[in-house]
Amino acid sequence: MSNPLLSIIIPAHNEENRLPGSLDKIFDFLKAQNYEAEVLVVENGSHDRTLEITREYGRRNSCLRVFQEEQRGKGLAVRRGMLESRGEYRIFCDADLSMPIDKVNAFIPPSLPDMDIAIASREAPGAVRYNEPIYRHLIGRVFNAMVKWFALPDLQDTQCGFKCFRAAVAEDVFRFQTLGGMSFDAEVLFIACRKGYRIVEIPIPWYFNPDSRVQLFNDSMKMAVDLLTIRRNARHGVYDAPIPQP
Repeated sequence: MSNPLLSIIIPAHNEENRLPGSLDKIFDFLKAQNYEAEVLVVENGSHDRTLEITREYGRRNSCLRVFQEEQRGKGLAVRRGMLESRGEYRIFCDADLSMPIDKVNAFIPPSLPDMDIAIASREAPGAVRYNEPIYRHLIGRVFNAMVKWFALPDLQDTQCGFKCFRAAVAEDVFRFQTLGGMSFDAEVLFIACRKGYRIVEIPIPWYFNPDSRVQLFNDSMKMAVDLLTIRRNARHGVYDAPIPQP
């Protein structure tokens, strides 16, 4: 498969329990589609059998490609997946599939023609959240208010873990990414806005998973600091330099 329509990228840290079931759902979904697709799993810094299990799954399915990033960091894993992908459209999604996989088609043509970037939104009109504790929702809204203030005033939900990029846009934007942790979403969207790419928010059904990898307080504090880093990078022209060579 040289140029599939779609690449699905899954960053995976300590996902030996959830990932096999999610891969089953993804491949069952793809079998029913009339386009070619590939799936990339990028394991990063796991202490369990995530890499071994995924490689074994890949030996049974030629559409699955497996990569390893030894250093932990969701942003590092997504960046690797985006730049290794071959699809015309490239979407990353969380390993727990908190958005049902059958919603992926809403992010690509023909459902969404002429897109640059499409991001899942839990706040856009028509979105529905299931089983999310109120305190998590409130903390998420506080952080998104900070994102709007510091970086992205026009977006309602920058942190939902499902985002799709046209290939040329992904290769342009992710080469400038500097943040390797949870704040990478805000950074790559900020870079995209500076470059004039159009971002569309897609309302989705979203299911809260109590086994989330997010450490609410620690990650929120680190992400707040990262927003200042994004602003500093912008002032210093980090995102305006010539595209760095791989």
